[in-house]
Amino acid sequence: MRIVFVCTGNVCRSPLAERLAATWAGEFLSGSPELGGVQLVSAGVEATVGEPMDRHSAEALMQLGGDPAGFRSQVLDRELLADAALVFTMTRKQRDAVLGLLPRGLRRTFTLTEAADLLQRIDAPGLRLLPLTQRAQELGRRLDAARARRFTTDSDDVADPISQRKAEHEAVASTIATALRPLAEVLFPSVRSHPAVRVEDDPIAS
Repeated sequence: MRIVFVCTGNVCRSPLAERLAATWAGEFLSGSPELGGVQLVSAGVEATVGEPMDRHSAEALMQLGGDPAGFRSQVLDRELLADAALVFTMTRKQRDAVLGLLPRGLRRTFTLTEAADLLQRIDAPGLRLLPLTQRAQELGRRLDAARARRFTTDSDDVADPISQRKAEHEAVASTIATALRPLAEVLFPSVRSHPAVRVEDDPIAS
């Protein structure tokens, strides 16, 4: 299960989301072989290759319990997106950039805050009964189905804190964490924690 996080330079927002998701996945799947099947990556549409995380964003990540050690930025390309079950961008413009590389990727591509809002409109708890290998794809399908009933707004974008004060990075980190946490609570819990029952196709909550 590959999940890709996308921003502009891949030094602030998307690596923070990637590393925070990795921390939570490790907590949910501690001791489970399922963790080996989770691949979390990030990239930037205008990234310079090989840069570490921005210092302020790295500090904000650590305050949230994440680890920026060893991170290096990379450029978004088709190969990175090809096998992704879900792609979370930080802005609508970046979502469009993803679709430029992967025209058939709309059903699995969302801005992070858009996905968090759509999550409230679907039957999410039942997804935890699915194997991890199927869960992200099914989540994408249900989010996409719910999207038809929703208008896009400026709140679908997470502002870029690059070159801003530390407080701005902390505010952005809080926005990302708030949006990402409920998604992580659906995507990462071990299927072994739930009874093995058949999940009915009920994509959208009434």
